[in-house]
Amino acid sequence: MQFNYVVTSELSGTVLRSVLKKQLKLSSTMIKRVKLYGTLEVNGVHANVNQVLNEGDVIYAFYDDDVGKLNSIREIPVLYEDDFFAVVIKPSGMVTHPVHGHLDDSLLTLLNPSTKPLHPVMRLDRETSGLMVIAKSGHIHKLFTEQKIKKKYIAAVYGIYNEPEGIIDRPIKRREGSVMIRDVCSCDDEGSHASVTLYKTLSKDEDKNISLVEFELLTGRCHQIRVHSLSMGHPLIGDGLYGPCSIDNPSDLYPDAPAIDKAAGRLALHAYNLQFIHPLTGKPMEFTSDLPREITELSPKFADHL
Repeated sequence: MQFNYVVTSELSGTVLRSVLKKQLKLSSTMIKRVKLYGTLEVNGVHANVNQVLNEGDVIYAFYDDDVGKLNSIREIPVLYEDDFFAVVIKPSGMVTHPVHGHLDDSLLTLLNPSTKPLHPVMRLDRETSGLMVIAKSGHIHKLFTEQKIKKKYIAAVYGIYNEPEGIIDRPIKRREGSVMIRDVCSCDDEGSHASVTLYKTLSKDEDKNISLVEFELLTGRCHQIRVHSLSMGHPLIGDGLYGPCSIDNPSDLYPDAPAIDKAAGRLALHAYNLQFIHPLTGKPMEFTSDLPREITELSPKFADHL
């Protein structure tokens, strides 16, 4: 992390600590780290955080927590990268964090060129593919958590929604006795969390009784899209936890599900669009990822969404 900042006339007479917090958006913890382990100067001279600033003073703050340029991995396309964060496409079947059995092949391990940690700004289930923001320092990660990131997904689901678009406003809680499975519930249930998803049907194949649906998360609960779509009678294709062929949520409503799941070979869910504000420049940013062929090839009518 490195900042150069020139004090404006409006900030003349302000103490350095205030500028570090308000203009450079450094937390109290990060300011302490810069003081103890980094470099903090005004006009090239070591500075105290209580120093009063004048117009034209040049602030230099440095703390060595950046990981540098990410590794180039063919399986993980990088759509954008600067000194602060990157936007990458996670493949289906890859875990984000290193865990037992995947210490060397997680997304963060493969991308990281250093011993300093990377900071994923959002999480994707192992089976889900698509766009992720990876912050290169804890400071940038914190700034991302202070803003709303607009997230859109596309999924192939069983059945056809009665209303082609709408809102699913149903609380979610962990299923009793399960660490992983979630269910919709009453807002009065213990452990319930408000959960809201927008959906819009993009394409439908009435012969196969499957649809391509866009989902936008207004909240970020674990398995939210999978649980909400199931609650509407439309489990996601290839879903080993909530699909009609699953052990935990079996259903005979879709007799062709075994063949369709096999054709997909994965959970048919892809994070395809992200919109947010660059945490330092204030520039609006938007990224879009093409749908994987495993999803588009489920129906000729999905081909327009390649």
